[in-house]
Amino acid sequence: MIISLLASSLAIMGLIAPAATAETMRERQWYLDRMQAESMWKVSTGKGITVAVLDSGVDTSAPELKGKVLEGKNLVEPSKDARTDPDGHGTAISMLIAGNGAGGQGIKGLAPDARILPLTVFGSTKESGTNSIPGLINAIRYAADSDAQIINMSLAFPYYQVNKTELGKLQKAVDYAVSRGKLLLAGSGNDGETSNDITYPAANKGVAGVSAVDSSLTATKFSNHGSFVALAAPGKDIPIRCIGKAGYCRSWGTSQATAIASGAAALIWAKHPKWNGNQVLRVMMETAGKPTEGKIPSRYIGYGTIRPRYNVLENKGSPGSADTNPLVPAQAGGPSSPSSSQSRSASASPQSGSSESEASEGGDDGASPLLWIVGAVVVVGGGLFLFLRRRRAS
Repeated sequence: MIISLLASSLAIMGLIAPAATAETMRERQWYLDRMQAESMWKVSTGKGITVAVLDSGVDTSAPELKGKVLEGKNLVEPSKDARTDPDGHGTAISMLIAGNGAGGQGIKGLAPDARILPLTVFGSTKESGTNSIPGLINAIRYAADSDAQIINMSLAFPYYQVNKTELGKLQKAVDYAVSRGKLLLAGSGNDGETSNDITYPAANKGVAGVSAVDSSLTATKFSNHGSFVALAAPGKDIPIRCIGKAGYCRSWGTSQATAIASGAAALIWAKHPKWNGNQVLRVMMETAGKPTEGKIPSRYIGYGTIRPRYNVLENKGSPGSADTNPLVPAQAGGPSSPSSSQSRSASASPQSGSSESEASEGGDDGASPLLWIVGAVVVVGGGLFLFLRRRRAS
């Protein structure tokens, strides 16, 4: 997928399809109703929580983000403002986390009263995603020293793009952020049907790798899977502001799943402001809709699909120790680069989560997304995710 800013990551195909029946934005955001968002918002809206969005910047002119975006920093081109987003990816992700709904016409975030700290990790002239790794490392450290509680990384680097030195520095930055009480979430990647590479930072110890599920809680085919997946969240048929076009798009990707997981964490954390990232993560793992078959954690959905209402509305889940990250024992082996054979997970049918009524809190399976523009539907190829590679774009 290709557009001007991130040449190896995003693209749009303009294939026009027949007009679709008009839907309200709320109907398009199916996962909010499935997750009982309205009921949760009576208890928690994410107020007091800041989410650092490590991405392409955030466009503060978006109506959904008015008054929500802090100054932030561009970690790749310091002379440029992180509150601009020539690509649009970081803006779309931020809306899913904290959008205000723009009077019912725009995207409503799962944590509508959370704030966004934009940290730009992609240079406007960079053609290779590999060049963004130093920016990512610096951004994690910047976020660790900031007031942000949650670090959202809707991006992924295949293992072969991260050299040993960079990987060591990346792990040290993650360790530092965890020691500062932060919660780090990263997308697992959208390459599950082809190479299914291990990706970083999702595979770094202490980071919660997020895959995408469909509305039946079945793991999507496009999500990268493996031992680095900790949680799953809705990841298809997710409306976002279109990139490069007017209107709103129906999209898919683990970028979206990661943003929704960050919003869920913000709701829990706002209800329990004295907790730290380790405790919020532990509760998310305990209350997740578990796989209906196979081992836990699952290679496809980790400890399960996020269900924040179990804590927000029912006070389920034990925070446990603030000093222990619940993922570190499960992510044994450290940050060493895997071999090619290690990067290919064994093929099996995608797993499902809980079959309870909560099972509708899901994503999808990788079909082409749809674009809403004035009564017409435009097919968009790929999915919205910064899966950075030159030879095989997502």
